[in-house]
Amino acid sequence: MVSLSRRGVLAGVVAASATRWISPALAQQGAPQTFGYDDVVKRAHDLAAAPFDASVTALPHAIANLDFDAWRDIRFKSDKPLLGGAAGNFRLELFHLGHLYKRPVVVNILRDGIPVPIPYAGNLFDYGRNKISGTLPVNLGFAGFRLDFPLNAPRVMDELVAFLGASYYRFLGRGQHYGLSARGLAIGAGQTEEFPFFREFWVETPPLNQDRITVHALLDSESLTGAYRFEITPAQETFIDVHATLFARAAVSGLNMAPLSSMFFDGTNDHRRIDDFRPQLHDSDGLLMHTGAGEWIWRPLSNPATQVVSTFLDNNPRGFGLLQRDRSFEDYQDLDLAYELRPSYWIEPMEGWNEGGVQLVELPTDNESNDNIVASWAPKASLEAGRSAAFGYRITALMSDSRLTSGGRVVDTFRTTPHALGVVEPTPPGATRILIDFSGGDLSYYLSDPSMVEIVATTSAGRVLRTFLSSNTHVGGFRAGVDVAVDPGQSADIRVFLRSGVKALTETWTFPWRA
Repeated sequence: MVSLSRRGVLAGVVAASATRWISPALAQQGAPQTFGYDDVVKRAHDLAAAPFDASVTALPHAIANLDFDAWRDIRFKSDKPLLGGAAGNFRLELFHLGHLYKRPVVVNILRDGIPVPIPYAGNLFDYGRNKISGTLPVNLGFAGFRLDFPLNAPRVMDELVAFLGASYYRFLGRGQHYGLSARGLAIGAGQTEEFPFFREFWVETPPLNQDRITVHALLDSESLTGAYRFEITPAQETFIDVHATLFARAAVSGLNMAPLSSMFFDGTNDHRRIDDFRPQLHDSDGLLMHTGAGEWIWRPLSNPATQVVSTFLDNNPRGFGLLQRDRSFEDYQDLDLAYELRPSYWIEPMEGWNEGGVQLVELPTDNESNDNIVASWAPKASLEAGRSAAFGYRITALMSDSRLTSGGRVVDTFRTTPHALGVVEPTPPGATRILIDFSGGDLSYYLSDPSMVEIVATTSAGRVLRTFLSSNTHVGGFRAGVDVAVDPGQSADIRVFLRSGVKALTETWTFPWRA
């Protein structure tokens, strides 16, 4: 039930800002205008015609230099149900400005089609151990917001989705812990990157009997503007339907649609630490793609010595995502960070996707707190100044991707050298041996007669010296061994899959290798 004080505040805001939202003709008739996605599209269109305003109002000293722990200690008071009792199972909470979050955003509540901006008030927050001297400005604004929902138990409110920082957002399905992030848009990923940001949000108040909520957002950047609609459905595998309309201020050649940001420090295929008890550290361990032609491609992630940008050309892709396939506690041995419970995000295009490519950017990092992986769709056509583009997709938070395909999947990748311990078959001089574990699909059917399974291995440069196949009952499939020789300094793209006759049994494993 909405408190009288909160109702009074909202009523005051509506009265004070009525002229902002109601057209003169409707105001004379006493009929409020219904605000929706088309209005956000119009705002984005109009904003694109104006010069980009990069200025940011300086924050008060009391919060401008907060470190992460101090900023995190500022908490929204949970007794402020900003969506009110009419919102059913959803609760909105706000993030305070400070630390890295210095650009204020406007957050509006849409009730019966009428937008009501939430005014900043100090009593909305518990400042914890922070000694905030003086009164912060009444128009300070917020860093972002989150939506809570009884995701894991009927009477317990859990964080469902958070919009915080630039155009970043994160969301969870049942039993999941935060890991990777999604973004509304990226420009020039892997180059001199431009970071679009959300200026304003409108959160619709859902009906009591509806377990779905809609958020509209206005995006701004030096090169373009955008209108976004996020239709969020909490579930075992929470999904969000995203629709966007972009307007270019200037020509944009490095557009990155549906970008995902993640962390890969090391794993079985790229293990560099000797002083850490944890076997692996990553939010995601691979990029999965379902091409327009129907092929499934798996690309293990790496923590490279220098930046690596890989582009997988395609036309009308069926899906792509950054996946966490290692789901056992033993894979990580981390009691606090629960890497095994971090979700995978899977993108399914809806409209506006044509020729282009899935782009993967891998950056070197020496810290597991850094996001060093970016995956996105890079359209072939640039967005010219004064032009617009619209696209849509569904993004789903998964714990297992086994339902996506009926074929065998890659569950492990290992690399050995000629002098590695435990190698029974000697590796030819100058060669690198790659071991790939395939599991699932029909592979268990062939375990009794491995002779019916063939390794198909190709390389864009160098030579595949030999291949060998072993039954691997531990994964219910096979371990494929591939010895590859590449001349010093030369790069090669290696591809491996299993087939029986003309039937492909698995997805295609691919990896760039530099001797």
